[in-house]
Amino acid sequence: MKSGATQILSHYAVGLKFRDIPADVISRAKDCILDTLVVSLYGSTKPWCRSVANYVRGLGGTGSSTVFGERWKAPPPHAALVNGTMAHAFELDNVRQPGAGVHPGATVFIPALAVGEATKADGKKLLTAFVAGCEVVSRIGVAAGNSLEKRGFHAPALTGTFGAAVAAGRLLDLNEREMVNALGIAGSYSGGLLEFSRSQEGAMIKRLHLGKAAEGGIAAALLADRGFAGPGTVLEGEFGFCRAFSNAPDLSYLTHRLGQEFETLNICIKRFACHINAHAPIEALQILKHTHGFAPTQIEKITVAGIEKLVTHHNLLSPSDLMTAQYSIPFCVALSLFYDPSDPESFSDKKLRNNRILSLTRLVELKIDEEIEKKGWDRAARVTVTLRDGRTYSELVINFKGTPQNPLTHRELESKAEKLTRPLLSRQKLAKLSDAVNQLEKLSDVSVLARILQSRRP
Repeated sequence: MKSGATQILSHYAVGLKFRDIPADVISRAKDCILDTLVVSLYGSTKPWCRSVANYVRGLGGTGSSTVFGERWKAPPPHAALVNGTMAHAFELDNVRQPGAGVHPGATVFIPALAVGEATKADGKKLLTAFVAGCEVVSRIGVAAGNSLEKRGFHAPALTGTFGAAVAAGRLLDLNEREMVNALGIAGSYSGGLLEFSRSQEGAMIKRLHLGKAAEGGIAAALLADRGFAGPGTVLEGEFGFCRAFSNAPDLSYLTHRLGQEFETLNICIKRFACHINAHAPIEALQILKHTHGFAPTQIEKITVAGIEKLVTHHNLLSPSDLMTAQYSIPFCVALSLFYDPSDPESFSDKKLRNNRILSLTRLVELKIDEEIEKKGWDRAARVTVTLRDGRTYSELVINFKGTPQNPLTHRELESKAEKLTRPLLSRQKLAKLSDAVNQLEKLSDVSVLARILQSRRP
């Protein structure tokens, strides 16, 4: 049966055993899981997440999967819709690095936990399902290439359905044929447009995209479990995912070193509540400010040079709402000179009317850096600050803090968790959550994780 890429990936996903996953991969998975849980709980406080939660609650019925921050439960697909939206609610969730349009926490772990609760899975089974989903979705993202977003698609809204389907399928004990069907069905759930980055309204839709992907992947697995079929060449076929959405797919990467190299190790954990492409520019600017001690009022111009996407997707000088502002590199760079970018509360609607930030935003120029493009330093940035007195300073950041090459320490991850959950969880509950994740393979029922987040502290 293992003839095509979809079949090979399904065979791998069904056959992966916990004992075959290296310790460093398990450790990285746990970091991603803790990060996703606290980011999601923080996201549950946002009004757009309240809208999605109210929508799901209005559907009626009962379920077995926790909706974070609530005292009621929902069926797994609906819980994943809400929780996936919460995970991506404020530009804080983890991603794959180098970029491949993949958000492992929101689109693999969130659906895995929802199904894990419903099936009363243990910690080893949840971890195995999560790693299997990461290995598959990351290879799909790389194989499809960067042209997804050049063509106007929001990549994780497309790739995420596959990761969710694999994780859910593992927890539903799908066999190989059923997993092929789950992937085949998931392909038709893929969708999400980048028009939010161009339109003057409606950017809130970006928050929903990853919840939608998580929901669609679970639905695909549940349908496959009930005998529904999907195309067995959904990834590599002539009208399959890669060729339909990408200008120049590399189909060989779908199974590249599968089982030999673990894509889970490429998870990047974010420090700042803004698009990942703004992280290197912010870090470079912080280094320059700390080293040379200039004030924002002394700045004549800031040049941010990097990959082409900086110019084509993030050069937004007049953001109309908070989501667009978090997507705008000029705005995020300007904001970081006045406020702590590691504090999510620094990003607020009020800042959109801050004349100091807006004036500096207009002094930020984005351009393509030929060296960064040539050497493939994805998400790297070279920042040059020109002062009014003629002095010029420059800093290149290739591996910013949080990347696999420069990861957050456990203490730094816990510090992020504390900052996000301070108004929502007691220190005792946060410690309990952290301990549960650290000992996840020893849990007999993963519902323990969700119960901690079921109701927020007043």
